[in-house]
Amino acid sequence: MTTPPAAPGPHASPLDLGGRTALVTGAAGGIGRACALRLAAAGAKVRAVDRDAPGLEALAESAAGLPGAVEPHVLDLTDLDAAELVAAGTDVLVNNAGLQLVRPLEDFPPDVFHTVLTVMLEAPFRLIRGALPHMYGQGWGRIVNISSVHGLRASAYKSAYVAAKHGLEGLSKTAALEGAPHGVTSNCVNPAYVRTPLVEKQLADQARAHGLPEERVLTDVLLRDSAVKRLIEPEEVAEAVAHLCGPHASFVTGTSLVLDGGWTAH
Repeated sequence: MTTPPAAPGPHASPLDLGGRTALVTGAAGGIGRACALRLAAAGAKVRAVDRDAPGLEALAESAAGLPGAVEPHVLDLTDLDAAELVAAGTDVLVNNAGLQLVRPLEDFPPDVFHTVLTVMLEAPFRLIRGALPHMYGQGWGRIVNISSVHGLRASAYKSAYVAAKHGLEGLSKTAALEGAPHGVTSNCVNPAYVRTPLVEKQLADQARAHGLPEERVLTDVLLRDSAVKRLIEPEEVAEAVAHLCGPHASFVTGTSLVLDGGWTAH
């Protein structure tokens, strides 16, 4: 029987990922950008993956002077073979990239449904598949999947997004069970609505779907079920990701860290 690591004291050292390689998808903006900067601040060399080349360049400029570094990788995650290849040699994998379309089921375009599932479920599978050989070989790895409150609850008009996030929850749990003997943890982080371009673009779609003026969508739809009546900041989500990468979280695996302002407390 192995000896468990000593519990951190009240003055545990801050996260140190010096010498580690992290990969963050959807890194050009929003949650992904915040995660890339947070991990670089902890000393990691961050492979920042996105199809937005100018956004990645801006991210790299923002990371200048941090203890770690940001390496832009322009990649469309619908290229699944390329996604698997870029994950090789990764110590920390943050599956964050996502897209959203708000439409009733009967009007939801099948091609968009397919793309959402490809980017948000199949690509994470391929990225995990590409990262695991290195993680297993060294006996350490951290997989953090940016899920959502919609990985735990459904909302109308978001069939593809809800299906993808529910699938990601199952994929994460499976990776946790298989990775545990190899020192690899896998968890989800589940925020409610975050102040990101993805959420901002939803306002018009939600207004049409619910027959509301846009100014009422935030209060009457997005924040309706949240006890804390505000959007989450991307940096708050990034801090949760950092927590799951730290040594004090080595026993946390196969679970979901919910940042929903009390939504699921109902």
